[in-house]
Amino acid sequence: MNKSVLASVAVVAVVAIAGGAWFMNQSSETDTISNATDAAPQFDVVEMSLGNPDAAVQVVEYASYTCPHCANFHSGPYQQIKQDYIDTGVIGFTYREVYFDQPGLWASMIARCGGEMRFFGISNLLYENQQTWARAGDGAAIAAALRNIGKVAGLTDAELEQCMSDGDKAQELMAWYQTNADRDGVTGTPSFLINGEMVSNRDFQSALEAAIADAEG
Repeated sequence: MNKSVLASVAVVAVVAIAGGAWFMNQSSETDTISNATDAAPQFDVVEMSLGNPDAAVQVVEYASYTCPHCANFHSGPYQQIKQDYIDTGVIGFTYREVYFDQPGLWASMIARCGGEMRFFGISNLLYENQQTWARAGDGAAIAAALRNIGKVAGLTDAELEQCMSDGDKAQELMAWYQTNADRDGVTGTPSFLINGEMVSNRDFQSALEAAIADAEG
């Protein structure tokens, strides 16, 4: 999914739930978020990570829950990478959400609603069922489909209501995403950093193997 990061700044300002439907106000005031990134702001956003935080090789994936290429990566190559390198502690792996559209943010808020312990499990469900919830229809239908995924993951109605009505968190996530994207030059998904260096999708596997080989001496 290749879209302008700058164009996505205006996507979301506030998320709210009313009568079972979600409503999102779009903001034309993009300078508020853009200017906030100039001072390297600190965000109360948990980095979602697996593997060894002290490993010589650290991988960051930037991905959107609505990106088909990301879903393909997580159903295929990621599973092998997790088995061979993440679960064995060879690398550290951090997943950072990209918000190119409203449903992508909604999905992120569902995943984060489960906390660090359930984040990656819910993410797997979101990717596995992407073609169902992302194409459910209008915003209300997509919201209902995402809510059902949250329930499958064990979230209660009360938990979902609290998480998804948190407009302040939605705004913070958007600002956090934009800061990350501007700093690391993220213009499409999935994008990967290996030890701080951006690598292309097609070169990711070979670059990862080379970095691991170098680290092992």
